[in-house]
Amino acid sequence: MFRNLSLNIFIYYIFTTVGLISIFYYFSQIINIYLLLVIILSLIILCGVFMANLAIEPLKKYIQNIQNLSKDTLHELNLPISTIKTNIGMLKKNQQDEKILKRIKRIEMASDMLQQRYNELDYTIKTQTLIDLNEKFSLDELINKRVEFLSGIYPNIKFNLDINNTLIYSDQIGLGKVIDNIINNGVKYAPNSDKIDIVLKDYTLVIQDYGIGMDESELVKVFDNYYQSNTDIQGFGIGLSLVKRFCDKQDIKLRIESIPNQTTKIILNFKDIDGIK
Repeated sequence: MFRNLSLNIFIYYIFTTVGLISIFYYFSQIINIYLLLVIILSLIILCGVFMANLAIEPLKKYIQNIQNLSKDTLHELNLPISTIKTNIGMLKKNQQDEKILKRIKRIEMASDMLQQRYNELDYTIKTQTLIDLNEKFSLDELINKRVEFLSGIYPNIKFNLDINNTLIYSDQIGLGKVIDNIINNGVKYAPNSDKIDIVLKDYTLVIQDYGIGMDESELVKVFDNYYQSNTDIQGFGIGLSLVKRFCDKQDIKLRIESIPNQTTKIILNFKDIDGIK
């Protein structure tokens, strides 16, 4: 499709250029040069508009087809996920065998991770269609849910929570992804530590790890795309850049405090966001 589009644009460009030159040469002999320039300029604008439509229209159709496919796929995924979760609950009811219960638990964790991917795909589709996702919700409840989910992924990590009831108005799903990213980084860059501290007081969230930390030169670059303070650790270096973009969009003040080889604190301040109180 795009090969044909490129060829069509190229052919149209050649014929348009030749046509404009021919018109300029012909009319330059019989009419005023200034009037000729106005005519040529008008034709150039019209040709530009036509060429833009010629280039964009197939792309719009292509993107629309992808969005429709994503929505259809998302709808079809909902049924098997719900079926798996329902049957897991039924299997656990009357089961006493510890080995079988452990296996069921692993299946349950896998289905929870599949549900998480489903939620993220649903969220991505909604953000691309410019739906307003902001809502009032309890930030402390969201933190508890994310910690409960991540505890299954990181069973060796102890999460120390000191959180107060906090009601905010923001994008709950997006903020959940932000919290996940911060905690994942805290675990990844603290290989010799087994704890993460999470404090929520006075509309300020602090997530602290006890890992490799960062010096001032690293802190300056930490929000850049693809930057990693330690290239030996697996990852793509996009987590904190996503966090920064989300916080900027939602008017959440973000800062980092870090001591090399000791600790890193990610601090989110929600006091300035709209509808907080």
